[in-house]
Amino acid sequence: MSRINRDTYIALFLMITWAVFFWTSFDIRQIDYGTMGAEVWPRGILVILMALTAVYLFQSIKAGPDAASDEPFSLKGWLQKYHNPLWCYALYFVFLLTLPVLGMLIGGIALVFCLLTVLGNRTPRDLMIHAAIAVVSITGMWALFTYALGVILPQGMIFTTL
Repeated sequence: MSRINRDTYIALFLMITWAVFFWTSFDIRQIDYGTMGAEVWPRGILVILMALTAVYLFQSIKAGPDAASDEPFSLKGWLQKYHNPLWCYALYFVFLLTLPVLGMLIGGIALVFCLLTVLGNRTPRDLMIHAAIAVVSITGMWALFTYALGVILPQGMIFTTL
C-alpha cells in the first residue's frame, strides 16, 4: 500500500475533532425560552465543517502520496515558505492585545488594513483601496452586530473617554 499524504492525516484528524465536538454538543443545557434550542447553531456549523472536511479528505486521497523532498529542513526555508500565515497570526495576536485599548471598531479596521497591506500590494493606490475596504467592511459588521443584533462589542478606552 502506498503512503498517504499529509492532507489525509489532517483531514482525518479534523473529522475526529468535529465528531468529538458534535458528541459534546449533546451536553449543551436546554433552555426554557426561545423557539430554537441552544444546540442547533453549534450542530449546524459542525455539520457544515464535517461536509467540507469530507470533501477535503476525498481530494487528499485522490491526490495520492506526497512527493519525496530531497531538500533538508531549514528554519530559513520554512519561514520563507510560511511567511504569510505567520504574518496573519502575528497581526491577529497584536489585534487581541490591543483590543481593550482600541476596541472592536478601530482595532478591526486596523487589523484588516494591516492584513491587506502585508498580503497585497503596497502602492499608494492600493493602500487607499485597503483603507476603504477596511473601513467599509468593519464598520458595516460593527453596525450590524451593534444595532441589528444588539451584541455589545468591546468599545476600548478611546470611545469610553470621548
